[in-house]
Amino acid sequence: MNHPTAENTLAIEGMTCASCVMRVEKALAKVPGVVSAEVNLATETARVQGGGNAAALIAAVRKAGYEAHELAQDEEVGTHAAPFWPVGLAAALSLPLVVPMVGSLFGLHWMLPGWLQLLLATPVQFWLGARFYIAGWKALRAGAGNMDLLVALGTSAGYGLSVFQLWRSADAMPHLYFEASAVVITLVLLGKWLEARAKRQTTEAIRALQALRPDTARVRGADGREEERSIARVAVGDLVVVRPGERVAVDGTVVEGASHVDESLITGESLPVARHEGDPVIGGAVNGEGLLVVRTRATGAETTLARIVRLVESAQARKAPIQRLVDRVSAVFVPVVIGLALLTWLVWGLGAGQWEAGLLNAVAVLVIACPCALGLATPAAIMAGTGVAARRGILIKDAEALETAHRIAVVAFDKTGTLTEGRPRLVEALPVAGRYLSSAVDGDRAALLADAAAVQSGSEHPLARAVLQAAADEGIAASAASELKAEAGRGMTARVDGRTLRLGSTRWMNELGVDLAPLAAAAEQQQAAGRTVSWLAEDRNLRGLLAFGDTLKPDARAAVDALHALGVKTLLLSGDNRGSAHAVAAALGIDEVRAEVLPQDKAALIAERRTQGGGTVVAMVGDGLNDAPALAAADVGIAMATGTDVAMHAAGITLMRGQVGLVAEAIDLSRRTTAKIRQNLFWAFVYNVVGIPLAAFGLLSPVFAGAAMAMSSVSVVTNALLLRRWKGTGR
Repeated sequence: MNHPTAENTLAIEGMTCASCVMRVEKALAKVPGVVSAEVNLATETARVQGGGNAAALIAAVRKAGYEAHELAQDEEVGTHAAPFWPVGLAAALSLPLVVPMVGSLFGLHWMLPGWLQLLLATPVQFWLGARFYIAGWKALRAGAGNMDLLVALGTSAGYGLSVFQLWRSADAMPHLYFEASAVVITLVLLGKWLEARAKRQTTEAIRALQALRPDTARVRGADGREEERSIARVAVGDLVVVRPGERVAVDGTVVEGASHVDESLITGESLPVARHEGDPVIGGAVNGEGLLVVRTRATGAETTLARIVRLVESAQARKAPIQRLVDRVSAVFVPVVIGLALLTWLVWGLGAGQWEAGLLNAVAVLVIACPCALGLATPAAIMAGTGVAARRGILIKDAEALETAHRIAVVAFDKTGTLTEGRPRLVEALPVAGRYLSSAVDGDRAALLADAAAVQSGSEHPLARAVLQAAADEGIAASAASELKAEAGRGMTARVDGRTLRLGSTRWMNELGVDLAPLAAAAEQQQAAGRTVSWLAEDRNLRGLLAFGDTLKPDARAAVDALHALGVKTLLLSGDNRGSAHAVAAALGIDEVRAEVLPQDKAALIAERRTQGGGTVVAMVGDGLNDAPALAAADVGIAMATGTDVAMHAAGITLMRGQVGLVAEAIDLSRRTTAKIRQNLFWAFVYNVVGIPLAAFGLLSPVFAGAAMAMSSVSVVTNALLLRRWKGTGR
């Protein structure tokens, strides 16, 4: 039975151009149960949704003329180092054919005998060039065309014409074209070798991350002895000892020791960070000066590092929207080129009577038009962009998010945990006079805190933690609570000592009909100071006010300024009260504020803003569970890795360091990557738009056509690699 939600990832062998991509995708799409299939030429992979039977998918790929196998975990794809010896041998055999041609330009006549030219060209044509015949025949048998077919047809025509001329003119020295066919094959082989070498560089970021995974860990047993174990044998809860200078082998929590750890390759954080008892550590980080004992929280595929690698690999394998247009063009490209080559030959032969020249010009048309560069233009840039982003601590989940981000016009921010540190503290607790049994003010405050702590005992919200911490610091025991219930975006309800207590926002209290007048003036003062206010009510009777203070992130103001410098408007969407939200916006220079907004309303506001101005591209930046709907509703969701897993799953981009300044860097990198894609596509099309007419009119020899075709692929990959020089907006 097929499962539409299942996903298979296959490694594809034998693809050479965008036409191959289209043919493999069509073959996979015909397999029963397949919902979608995406094939990436740069990574040489296929991602298939549905069609759970991998054997059927592999059979379909083989029927289309290619090889495939299931992608094993940690297997490197599309980055295998190609051997250079076929290129070197082809060049050595072709060089004696080319040197006499160069010599003739200077009046020197070094032409080799025809039989010796045939002897040199034949192994290049049929041994070193066999890959083109094999792949071209498979494409032809499948009713399609590709780069290999064009090279095979073109070089065979030149070689065949030379053999015919040599046979027909047994006595005199005829005009032979062995050098053209041999050099074209040599140049194409050289181009593919350079292309493979350049593609390997685009995946350096992935290989650098994979290299961070230690193979073993030093585990401390119950008897205190240490044992070296393979990572596969380390279990959650084990104590792992990390000595100075070693890599942390697992995700976990420090239970003994203190040190500084270098997480730069994982989070992009340039400076080592201090780690003490109770602090989390990430597998792959390098321990500094102290010995650490870490209690394992995650191993293997569940570690942060493994998830990062999977995210980056997923982004590099997925297809950007602009690539789909290229694929549609490539689907008809090869048949059109073959038609143009045939037309070129007929026009020269029938129109001018020059059948021999016409054939050479047709060969040049076939060779110059190979669509390799078209297939590599987009994925090469995506791979380079996502790789450099990962090194800066910006994880891009899919290529669509990277491509869309360059058009972001508005960035909407959540407040707590995004623009602020997300570690609020209780700064004021004001009871309503006479509402508690104790007549003393301190007693009233203690009772207020005890009730508030009881209500918040079942919540993981930052404000709840602040209440519980304040009660603990003051030695106040929380009352026993039952029937705890979270009201999304509003607050908490609980039964405490037979009473129904509610602790939450001003909006919720107004909805419940609670009279806030007794503490309204105090609330206004707290909000004017930028503090968050919560209220405690028993049924519909006000019991007290709690005020919380949070600290703005150090880079928040600079982050907003950087977005403004990019021409991006900013919006604050907060469930907090108006006073606190406006105070934060004023301090940071944010353009617009929407306060007291429920989670579902955030998503609606994002959708509303997207429809303004004919489709404004909006990004949402958040870190909490309540931000997930808005992150999903935005054109681009950007989550803080310091927040919840739900937020990160809903977002297309995750900021590993939790620094809001990375938002501007993500947009800037998207703009640069998109620019590289457009440049690559421009040059890929220019090669063909300019080269095909020149070849058809006899102004481009097959040798120069082969050189141009080979360099077109290398140039687009090399251009994409320039993205690796990007150092961020602040450097």
